[in-house]
Amino acid sequence: MVLYLIGIGLNDKKDISVKGLETVKSCDYVYLEYYTSVIVSTKEELETFYNKKIIVADRNLVESKAEETILAQAKKQKVAFLVVGDVFSATTHIDLFLRAKKKGIEVKYIPNASIMSVVGIVGLELYKYGKATSIPYPTGSFMSETAYDVIKQNKSQGLHTLCLLDIKVSEPTPENLRKGINKPEPPKFMTIKEALKILLTIENKRGENIVDANTIVIGVARLGADDFEIKSGPAFRLEKADFGEPLHSLIIPGNMHFIEQEAIEQWKIKTPQRKKNIENDE
Repeated sequence: MVLYLIGIGLNDKKDISVKGLETVKSCDYVYLEYYTSVIVSTKEELETFYNKKIIVADRNLVESKAEETILAQAKKQKVAFLVVGDVFSATTHIDLFLRAKKKGIEVKYIPNASIMSVVGIVGLELYKYGKATSIPYPTGSFMSETAYDVIKQNKSQGLHTLCLLDIKVSEPTPENLRKGINKPEPPKFMTIKEALKILLTIENKRGENIVDANTIVIGVARLGADDFEIKSGPAFRLEKADFGEPLHSLIIPGNMHFIEQEAIEQWKIKTPQRKKNIENDE
């Protein structure tokens, strides 16, 4: 019948738009994508607020089993697919959109805010951002250097880089349930500190002066929430800063207009005051 792709915002259950909420309430099935990002509200809180049962959709369900679940249901009934932030900020959802269209399913899209737009609060001009990139956790001894290369390419053109930090969120899968494993692993969210450590490790290896200890960077956390954090300063300072709860992102500025420089000055991390040397002061 129809597949609704609905962005639900960045912070909590109340960030969904009025149109989005009305649509969710009218649907026969409601899926929540639960692997590219998360929000503060729990699944149970969302179910109470929406007055709808929610099916958690992990990566395997969306990428490998959508035809027999989400899309099969959408051919006959109204299905909502909820995405934290905005729907089309991840290529996975574009793929789901295309697969639905190929099957002749009507697809409707209800947008919302995403990290790609709310970073405007930092003060860097949005049209001067280059390609966004992700910083993944190292796997064993392998550390991906893709983010470093993207930053390098953007910097060569004077562009800013938004780095999205890795998250690891798991849900019990049917396979694990059959094995008697019914508890998901604790969620893991990369911090600004961890992201900078990765970039500085790559810099130490390659020595190309792309992101060193003195590079001015901007850390952001929980954008869209009341308790958001933004701090700017040299990497070695932000590596020691506390940004609190997830989600965190990192921005590497390119060439800045004087207004941009003035804007990020308001987020400048405060330098600890030195204690007075009483003996020298006497």
